[in-house]
Amino acid sequence: MESRSSAEIRQMFLDFFASKGHLVVPSKSLVPEDDPTLLWINSGVATLKKYFDGSVVPPKNRITNAQKAIRTNDIENVGKTARHHTLFEMMGNFSIGDYFKAEVIPWAWELLTSPEWYGLDKSKLYVTVYPKDQETKQIWAEKTDLPDGHIYEVEDNFWDIGEGPSGPDSEIFYDRGEAFSDLPADDPEMYPGGENERYLEIWNIVFSQFNHLPGLTDNSQYPELPHKNIDTGMGLERLVSVFQNGRTNFDTDLFLPIIHATEQLTDNRHYDQSQDTEDNVSFKVIADHIRAVSFAISDGALPANEGRGYVIRRLLRRAVLHGQKLGIQENFLANLVPVVAEIMASYYPELGQNTAKIQKTIDNEETRFKRTLNAGLGMLAEVIAQAQTDHESQINGEDAFKLSDTYGFPLELTQEQASEAGLTVDVAGYQVALEAQRNRARAARSDDKSMGIQNAVLTDLAVDSTYVGWQQTEVDGAQVVAIIGQDEAGVDSLQKLAEADTEVLVVFDQTPFYAEMGGQVPDHGQILNQAGQLLGKVVNVQKGPKGQYIHTVAVVADFALEDTVNLRVDLQRHLNVSRNHTATHMLDQALRNIIGGDIHQAGSLVEPDYLRFDFTHEGPVDPATLTKIQDLINQKIAENLPVTWLETDIESAKEMGAVAVFGEKYGQKVRVVSIGDFNRELDGGTHVQSTAELGLFKITSESGIGAGVRRIEALTSLPAIAAFQAQADALTAAAKSLKVAQSLDLPSRVVELQNDLKASHQLVESLQAQVANLSAGEIFNQVQTIGNFTTIMAQVKVANSGALRQMADTWKEKQPSDILVLATTIDNKVNLLVAANQNANQAGLKAGDLIKTIAPLVGGGGGGRPDLAQAGGKNPAGISDAFSAAETFIKEQ
Repeated sequence: MESRSSAEIRQMFLDFFASKGHLVVPSKSLVPEDDPTLLWINSGVATLKKYFDGSVVPPKNRITNAQKAIRTNDIENVGKTARHHTLFEMMGNFSIGDYFKAEVIPWAWELLTSPEWYGLDKSKLYVTVYPKDQETKQIWAEKTDLPDGHIYEVEDNFWDIGEGPSGPDSEIFYDRGEAFSDLPADDPEMYPGGENERYLEIWNIVFSQFNHLPGLTDNSQYPELPHKNIDTGMGLERLVSVFQNGRTNFDTDLFLPIIHATEQLTDNRHYDQSQDTEDNVSFKVIADHIRAVSFAISDGALPANEGRGYVIRRLLRRAVLHGQKLGIQENFLANLVPVVAEIMASYYPELGQNTAKIQKTIDNEETRFKRTLNAGLGMLAEVIAQAQTDHESQINGEDAFKLSDTYGFPLELTQEQASEAGLTVDVAGYQVALEAQRNRARAARSDDKSMGIQNAVLTDLAVDSTYVGWQQTEVDGAQVVAIIGQDEAGVDSLQKLAEADTEVLVVFDQTPFYAEMGGQVPDHGQILNQAGQLLGKVVNVQKGPKGQYIHTVAVVADFALEDTVNLRVDLQRHLNVSRNHTATHMLDQALRNIIGGDIHQAGSLVEPDYLRFDFTHEGPVDPATLTKIQDLINQKIAENLPVTWLETDIESAKEMGAVAVFGEKYGQKVRVVSIGDFNRELDGGTHVQSTAELGLFKITSESGIGAGVRRIEALTSLPAIAAFQAQADALTAAAKSLKVAQSLDLPSRVVELQNDLKASHQLVESLQAQVANLSAGEIFNQVQTIGNFTTIMAQVKVANSGALRQMADTWKEKQPSDILVLATTIDNKVNLLVAANQNANQAGLKAGDLIKTIAPLVGGGGGGRPDLAQAGGKNPAGISDAFSAAETFIKEQ
């Protein structure tokens, strides 16, 4: 076997499948596009999901790629095992309803063993198959020259992740020889597919051919997919270790240059390729993590306290700690980025292009963490001293968690320092505190509100802030009374200066900016100095724990605490939101007026360009009722009803008949908003001054979002007019196409066309029946005796598969034979039909069994009842073979 570089191995894989008609797609960003289900791209197929589920048509049905991916579920094992990584590359070839087992298995064998390609020793290759998938086993045995005895049946070889596509898989293993054996030869796990180091899995081929339907638990009951797919995965790191005879994945050209560069930064520490050492773990962790972090930052992710950013921060901090274990005290990780970029240059040139950005981000984060470590060490010293004073033998879990949560101080470092002082750490108590924090985070993560998680700074904030936005959208002379940013340790803190190009939280003594609440989105706008120059942009407003309006500000120019500024709300956005908010109240009232019953608001969203209203109601609202609701609102818009409000006590508001809106909390003083005599509700949002300002109201959709909850989406003003105009244009185009003078005549014209179409269908069906009867009369004379049964077997010409059923019905009436086997080709696709009478059934011959036997010969599958079964296929040339197989099957009964 010839030694090959990682770049060569990757390129050969892509070139091979390109030669087999595959479209080579580049590696996509680690940050998923339009897929909120994934934190990172975590497999080769993850970027192709929409092709496989049918939501997007692929540019080609054969695709190949080498895709970078991140998985962090086994992060603690990185460095301790031979093959765990956070970032890895998965090479794969994919068929989306194109080729299947018969093609992909010989291709895999050709790539692996052909001297023109990888040229691996055939005697060292083994495969595993699913025991019930004898077809795959047969293909391996007959379509390749895999040595005898190198196929193992393994019960786990069935890919199934729950409801949806599933199927058997076949794994390919490489025998690395006795030198890699970590178990005795007679150990039950010492075989290809077992948990051992000798037989290394290098490729997995998944045959996605079944549909795991809800409620099914036995995969033998899964129905077959109409379009079967292939999904393969070959880990580049593993294959490179084979070609380069690396003891682990890290002993290859993908990692060794990083490890050697790290050695140069240590005080004479070295990586040992011959055996596992404690230093080796640290070298491996650093090499693995710097690869993952470099790629992630290059793809746009940045260190943060949650989500993807938290993963990057965690990887960086683990790498820093392992650097310290190797004696590296200065910032060092940024020095390794050019090494990573050079290794990956042939396929990922963007790393080289983004090296400076990656280095700067990493260096800043490493500096921040070291400050955090120093602060944490000081607190830890106090905790240890207190424990010793109290004669405690361990540090309590809450203190250990506080060190981790507040200072980013890893538990393992706390344990190490405690051990040096003769103490242990209450790990169980730490886990309890950690889980409690996770629960709080989950509860606060209902949306992306930055204020969801309260902190001590906001909780203790004592400044006053008054909202004046009900009367005005501009304020001159507002004072900056609080600025909240992050200190060097990443902890929220009060600041005296808002610096340009940062994002901070700001509180003013008075503000016209509406804070998000009650389903209404917040105002946006600008902060200006007294000379009218832009200081910052308000991009979010939330209410703080003590009721102050907390503005998220993208700072353009420096401003300071106690500065006097001018505030300007984005008026167009504000007016659009206000229109839709008033319309939401009107929709709520119209629903109660027209539908009545148990209608209650169950949520709402008021955006500048549309509104969404959820309400309790069983079953859909019919179109006629929706039209009545829409007409009533437009009538009230035309009446130009005044929209007024007043503040009163809660009891007086109830006496006035004001309705409490879902999700709001009310104090003793409440705000009652009235829309003429039409609607009166308790509300704190912004509104228009009269209904005429809405212009027009249009419902765009009505749908169910849960048991007993419906959702209406609607538009007002110019968007509503545009929606009506789009409908009118569509009707005009349809009228022109159907040669109707006026669009109002379309309904009657459509009815005429439907009647004509129905008559045409009836005529076609009648003619097809006549043709089927004529054809049946001819073939029913072609009775032959096969075994113990009279049989009619014929290939016929019909317009569609329904005609086959008509012929079967005629056969059933006339009973010219015991068995009927028909085949037809329509649009180059095969349709098979098998029928068996009662005599055949009683003798044990079932139509469903026969169809399952012959369908694969035409490249398809199917099934049915004992008396009637149908199947489809893609190989018309196989019809004669199917007939021969049917004759053999019948003879054997």
